[in-house]
Amino acid sequence: MTITITINNDSINNLDLSPAFTIIEPLLQEKSITSQEQQLRFEINYAQEANDPREFSEIPEVRLWFVRLDAKYPWLPFLLDWKAGEFARYSAMLVPHQFSSKEGIQYNPEALEIFLMHKIFILSDWLKQQNIPTQFRLKSLAQILGYELEDGFFEMIETR
Repeated sequence: MTITITINNDSINNLDLSPAFTIIEPLLQEKSITSQEQQLRFEINYAQEANDPREFSEIPEVRLWFVRLDAKYPWLPFLLDWKAGEFARYSAMLVPHQFSSKEGIQYNPEALEIFLMHKIFILSDWLKQQNIPTQFRLKSLAQILGYELEDGFFEMIETR
């Protein structure tokens, strides 16, 4: 079942995370968060001027809202609907990038690598706390952003 968090100009401009809280906090309270894997999508209703060609991930106010959300729920990629492109869109909110009409989104490579490793470490610990197998999920997450993680990498972080 898809879960949708709808945000608008008011929530974005006021850095109001209550649209996310009303969805995520009950899942945490009910301890049902793990059964909602890859079910979350965002509906962004942010009004722009008619001649504003920017994508949402290019609008500083929208990006800042997502930075605040990520600080509150750093394990949120677990919930995002990867197949619907939600993790890629979420990443664009948090990683510096440019758009190319020929090649699409072009992330800053160093920033993307730092972001990905940060998420891998956070999710590795969080998934272990939830007693959820980690390696396949984390490899899949990395692949979405164009990275391949070796088994040796997981052996290294699991022994520390």
